[in-house]
Amino acid sequence: MDEDVLYHLDLGTKTHDLPAMFGDVKFVCVGGSPKRMRAFAQFMHKELGLEGDGEDLADICAGTDRYAMYRVGPLLSISHGMGIPSVSIMLHELIKLLHHAKCRDVTIIRIGTSGGLGVQAGSVVITDRAVDACFQPRFEQVVLGDVVVRGTDLDGGLVEELLACSKATPDFPTLVGHTMCTYDFYEGKTCFGCPSPELSVQPVLRAAAVPRCVRVSSERSAPLERPLQIPALSQAKSSSADRMCVHLAPRYIRSVTRMAGTAVGGGGAMGELGGCYLAQLWHGSVGG
Repeated sequence: MDEDVLYHLDLGTKTHDLPAMFGDVKFVCVGGSPKRMRAFAQFMHKELGLEGDGEDLADICAGTDRYAMYRVGPLLSISHGMGIPSVSIMLHELIKLLHHAKCRDVTIIRIGTSGGLGVQAGSVVITDRAVDACFQPRFEQVVLGDVVVRGTDLDGGLVEELLACSKATPDFPTLVGHTMCTYDFYEGKTCFGCPSPELSVQPVLRAAAVPRCVRVSSERSAPLERPLQIPALSQAKSSSADRMCVHLAPRYIRSVTRMAGTAVGGGGAMGELGGCYLAQLWHGSVGG
């Protein structure tokens, strides 16, 4: 290909020197909100001990209104919007960006908020496997008329390292579990918003308990060919990947939308845990 235009990131192989801009990137953290990912980048600027206060961080994708991207030392902090389609577009162009920049051994972590199943509100869950709405560890996508199925397992070593880092942040409970990912926020995640005798969530909740599902999301399963999109692209592209999420409320108690105001800028608890892990890893105190 003579030129590769990463349209939604406002980058390209002819218009930008991608190896010079991104060649030494080792970590990528992605999340839904542009404001949160800017706040997380500022948090990591402090955690990594970089010069300045981080207030003047430039949005690398400022030429487009689709996503926001910030560079902090070895880290990229990128927003991806809501839902698998939006995540998919960002991840597709992100993977091409890392390829064109000749990056190696990159760790990708998604941080965000979700509904919980039987866990304390405010808990941080580190996902070890994403499952679809039928509780299967797979991500299905139609490509040129064919159904392509990708696995959704995540890097087990990374899961253990993240869990170990949680001991340094004892103010919030942290656990490992599965995440159910749906294509729809409301009906797919059983966020109906009002009682409905025709739509009982209890069978779904009972079924979710069997494969150890402890959170429900509309982005987490996309395979990092798209995490059921982050786990499934990472396997195809040989990147380590994981997802952490703060639970705003147990799903069976109240709708997550009513608790949305409790989410903290920069990702709150999971942002703190992710920052702790990345700072320790960068400074050589985790994983060698």
